[in-house]
Amino acid sequence: MEVVASTRQARVSPRKVRLVLDTVRGKKVDEALIILSFLPTPAARTVTKVVKSAIANAENNFQMSPAQLRIVKTYADKGQTLKRFRASARGRVSPFCRRFSHITVIVEED
Repeated sequence: MEVVASTRQARVSPRKVRLVLDTVRGKKVDEALIILSFLPTPAARTVTKVVKSAIANAENNFQMSPAQLRIVKTYADKGQTLKRFRASARGRVSPFCRRFSHITVIVEED
């Protein structure tokens, strides 16, 4: 049985989150949390919260043992994009985008 946890509109670019998710996909949840605690990127903190939420969902809703959970699937989809402008030389502006992502983690018992 698969248990899903997700967060929407996370203030991290999906491209950066995917790099973090690739490192924890297929690992046991306790091992994944240790790896995430040592990653220097801010996206790792957001992914840690989603993994902990998936563990809590499995434990409270389906009475699964947290020690036997494994991360099966992880993905980060594109969320909302805010278009902003930054001051540039000679009184001009340069556009840039603030990207958001939807992060999903699926765990399963071994």
